[in-house]
Amino acid sequence: MWRASGLLIGIITSGLFVLNGATPASADPPSDGPRHALDSIVENVTGADAHRYAATDSAGHTMDTVKIIGDPTGGYLAVYHNYVSGTPHVFLATSTDVLNWTYRADLGTNASQPYIAATSGGHYVVAWEQEPTNHIAFRYYDTHADLLAARVTRSYDTAQTLSTCAEGTPNIYSVTLSPDIDHSTIDVGGHYYQNCDVDRQQRGTLTNFSSWRTAAQSNVDNAMLYWGVKGNIGDRDSAQFEGYQFGLFEGQYTKGDFGSWRTFVYDYQTGNADTTAIKTNGGSTAFANPSLTEITAPNGNRAILITLFLPSQGAAAGESGELIYYKSY
Repeated sequence: MWRASGLLIGIITSGLFVLNGATPASADPPSDGPRHALDSIVENVTGADAHRYAATDSAGHTMDTVKIIGDPTGGYLAVYHNYVSGTPHVFLATSTDVLNWTYRADLGTNASQPYIAATSGGHYVVAWEQEPTNHIAFRYYDTHADLLAARVTRSYDTAQTLSTCAEGTPNIYSVTLSPDIDHSTIDVGGHYYQNCDVDRQQRGTLTNFSSWRTAAQSNVDNAMLYWGVKGNIGDRDSAQFEGYQFGLFEGQYTKGDFGSWRTFVYDYQTGNADTTAIKTNGGSTAFANPSLTEITAPNGNRAILITLFLPSQGAAAGESGELIYYKSY
């Protein structure tokens, strides 16, 4: 696009098209429009097709840091953590409507911040943050029945690579089987406790369920640091939306202040992030541990599903805990 006044004369010089008296206007990246559309969905809880605050399962467990996916056998699957007598457990639940959940299994003890991915052929990979020596753990379930029975087929626990204190909050970008888990590539995001001081981003690869490599992602951190984040940059998730990849990242403006957690929409095409002004029914202000999933909604429409953890610091009455909502598009 060109902006000019008066007579415009086109001249081609060294491959550059120049207009006499004109200056080129910067073109917006093609992902800008879809990103702004996603921003609007993320921000508008009250305008969602459906939502649920303080989500719990049928056993009364709070569904903290839940990750929900479509179940290839029908309905939906969720993994989340809950504390039992002070010990974190990773639980599995199923649902037919995204909002009401039936407890199915205890997948891990001293485990938190879980993530689930379904693979081709009806297999499942679950990753979580494992204690002690806080690290990322992976569990592979060969069948749907194995998953519901918490019957692990393969296990892999990573060594701490970037921090001697903690690494965790995994998300799984992709799982490629060539053709099986022993010949596989799993692309994984996570955080590491940089200098045992603040959480920062990492991205790694689990190869053949037997070899782990990871590296810091300072370029991703910079997208949130640009907005004045001084505390942790931790949990994240990503999804395809209107042909582009976007992520939701949590960033803490003030170290140690749970009321300063905010959610950012990250554009993988440009490396930039948008702040969000999320509007809940009661006016909560703090939002952490985001997840982002494209699903088929219960009514059959394509939808974006978002989950957020609302810390009690900054939560409106009745809204603290895990928030689930989705919007058809």
